[in-house]
Amino acid sequence: MAVKIIENDNGLEGLKSKKSTQRLNQIDRIREFGVGDHISLPQLAVCGDQSAGKSSALERITGIPFPREDGVCTKFPTEIILRHSTETSRITATIIPTSARSEPDKVLLRAYHKELDNFTELPDVILEAATLMRIRGYGVNEGPAFAADVLRIEVVGDTGLHLTVVDLPGLIAVENDEQTEEDIALVDTLVDAYLKSSRTIILAVVQANNDIANQSIIRRARKFDRDGQRTVGIITKPDLINKGTEGRIASLAKNESPIKLKLGFYLLKNPSPSQLESGMSRSEQIHQELDFFASASWKEHRLDPSRIGIISLQHFLQDLHSRHIEKELPMVRGEITALLTKIDGSLTSLGEERQTPTDIRMFLARLSMKFHSLTQAAIDGNYHWTEGDFFAGSSEGSSTRLRAEIHRLNGRFSTYMRDKGHLRKLYSDSEPIVDSKSDVYSEEEGEMLRVAQQEVEEWVKRVYLRTRGRELPGNYNHVLLSELYHEQSSRWTLTASAHLTSVLAATASFVDMVLNCIVVEEDVKSRIREIIQSKFEIQKLAAAKELEMLIKDEKRQPITYNHYYTDNIQNARHDAVKGNIQKAMQSVEYDQNGKLHACKTAMDSMKLITSLQNRVIVNMDDQACSEALAGLNAYYKVAMKTFVDNVCRQVIERHIVSDLPDLFSPMIVMELSDQNLVHIAAEPPQQKEKRAALSGLAQNLRDSLTHLHN
Repeated sequence: MAVKIIENDNGLEGLKSKKSTQRLNQIDRIREFGVGDHISLPQLAVCGDQSAGKSSALERITGIPFPREDGVCTKFPTEIILRHSTETSRITATIIPTSARSEPDKVLLRAYHKELDNFTELPDVILEAATLMRIRGYGVNEGPAFAADVLRIEVVGDTGLHLTVVDLPGLIAVENDEQTEEDIALVDTLVDAYLKSSRTIILAVVQANNDIANQSIIRRARKFDRDGQRTVGIITKPDLINKGTEGRIASLAKNESPIKLKLGFYLLKNPSPSQLESGMSRSEQIHQELDFFASASWKEHRLDPSRIGIISLQHFLQDLHSRHIEKELPMVRGEITALLTKIDGSLTSLGEERQTPTDIRMFLARLSMKFHSLTQAAIDGNYHWTEGDFFAGSSEGSSTRLRAEIHRLNGRFSTYMRDKGHLRKLYSDSEPIVDSKSDVYSEEEGEMLRVAQQEVEEWVKRVYLRTRGRELPGNYNHVLLSELYHEQSSRWTLTASAHLTSVLAATASFVDMVLNCIVVEEDVKSRIREIIQSKFEIQKLAAAKELEMLIKDEKRQPITYNHYYTDNIQNARHDAVKGNIQKAMQSVEYDQNGKLHACKTAMDSMKLITSLQNRVIVNMDDQACSEALAGLNAYYKVAMKTFVDNVCRQVIERHIVSDLPDLFSPMIVMELSDQNLVHIAAEPPQQKEKRAALSGLAQNLRDSLTHLHN
């Protein structure tokens, strides 16, 4: 089968210039990739009111003999793809369903594929397409009279041209028995979808025998192309106007009427039906057209010869289309690049492709290794992780730098225990009172008692009196120190529990941030989180149990082998001796220069000794209480430091932090059954379909960019 569109002349020879042909080939190629369904591509669109002569104009531009019967070709958009080739020849018809169609309808319409031997089969193709689209009057009595689906006719052969042109349904002025308001709205939407694209050259067909102002295509074209930069007016049927009115049409053709287009108007005189039936050749049509406008009634209006006839229009379209493509191609490249970036992002958000349980296991194993390495890096304080900037931008309350956050929380706990962890705190009159409501743990563990020295001594005395045993006067029962210590450290339980809660919250937040970093799919992330939470609950229980054991240890009889305890006792006794000496010396007389002469005479020495003797405690109970208080203070300091260290090391580090990387380890993944693997991370069918579609589109976009840069 040989395709020969142009007969006896060169037709659109101008459109075959090397540069424009190269550009058209590029556009045609990326359109073949389906990119035109996502990005507007340069094209010609023939549009006008019904019966304005669109089909005849389209035939003369493309050389394809479209059916001109009423209501046949204009029921749906018809996209004509012309590819010039001297090596191959074919005519292919396919249907592109509108996105509004149901999936079964899309499958049915996409399945339509027909190879034509010649253009005499075109009416049958149009009939078959209308039937498949279920257009009213084509096998069905109800439904819309128009369709948004596109019939695509691809012509490869000795066409003499390379372009894409679309014949749009004619605009309907008013409804009638055959065309409802819904039909009118559908046609308007169809036409608008093409006209609004800045890459569509609008070939607005208007008929000379009807008032231009009454033809809606001009108003519609100006709506989307306000300055007329991409609209070409094509005036048809000049042979049907009344004699003597040629001046009105000539004024319009010369762009001198109120309706002006920057691209201007062209006058066409299409052959009559009788002339076509007689077999008038294309060459004869051209000569007949030129003779018509050379008649006296038209010649007197001095029409621009370059605005008359199909040859002039063809040459103009060559230049216009070439310039239009040159202008739009850089933006097309940019939009393809932007769309490719978006598609790649969508593919990334879908996660890895996985078809079998083995694929799923490998997918989860890679995630678990990322989880393990990232968590271990956070625990080790290695914040220069090589994969991404996970550790960047951390702030208090949402820290990805887990080790730093644990240090901060442990430090806060240690400081609080040192300054406010005890039940009774000795204060002086000069010490400022701090609002306990600002304390980090105040709500959990209650108020700290601020007491004076006398109140402390009275408290020790009360406990001493109720714990006396067989010890001699001046000594105290070991139970006294135990009860004093247990009461003084009674706030530790809730304080330590509050600290554990803070660490658990920080750790849980960190784990969630790790999952957000390494897992893209929300469903998969949710199921992995369930695995982690179940194991994290075990760690939490173990940590709580460890803390409970530490608290129980503190409630036992005080015991320590830390030499700091004896050091603290000795220091307390030394301080007491120093205090007594200082007070004794204050009672000795000073000379006029403020210098002490205690050892200058025997009398002065006796005064100092007598003063010291007066400060010896003769009340053995008070002596025992004083010793017990010193023992309490000494032991509390040692025990508090030990307790803080034990909480941080044995509770936080042992049960929470150190095992964190194992919450989702490769070993866990390896032990999962195939059934569990599928449940956790199998790809849903919809996601598989979406991935396939996106992958195909991404590849087409990459191929398109390759062709555009060649």
